Amino acid sequence: MKFYSGFSLKNEQHWFKEHINPSHYCVCGFSYGAIKAFKHTKEQLKLGKRIDTLQLFSPAFFQTKEKKFMKLQLLGYKKNRDAYLNEFIKSCFLPHLEKSVEHDKNSVEELKELLSYEWDVEELKNLAKNGVKIEVYLGSEDKIIDVGGAREFFLQVATVTYIKNANHFLLTN
Repeated sequence: MKFYSGFSLKNEQHWFKEHINPSHYCVCGFSYGAIKAFKHTKEQLKLGKRIDTLQLFSPAFFQTKEKKFMKLQLLGYKKNRDAYLNEFIKSCFLPHLEKSVEHDKNSVEELKELLSYEWDVEELKNLAKNGVKIEVYLGSEDKIIDVGGAREFFLQVATVTYIKNANHFLLTN
């Protein structure tokens, strides 16, 4: 199993242990890491490598948001990166209590990619045609992504598990 972390995070896969498929042929990604996992899976298939499952945990889904949203996020990050990241992590845990996370390097370019990324349904369908099972996990109380838009979008190509009362980390308490 290969796991890609969320924006500014590392080693957070333990939050998803009850859902992660441990197979060597599984690729997983959380939030921004879901974009990286998707890209990695496409690249591996082009190289003739075997990938059976792509698991996307709270995939970064902002394509339904207005451009103003992206500008405000980038402005906040540029103005005070540490304050922005603290609020971001706090929001990831809402409506539940914040827990400790490990941080990794991050950049404004990564934040731009995360906020402006547009999932392509045809590329996802192509993965499925090539035998990749796509699983998406969403928390009903996620305060980071557009959960409703993500659910509607990914239902076209994936098995979507909607977890009641769960936050961005898919935690329910």
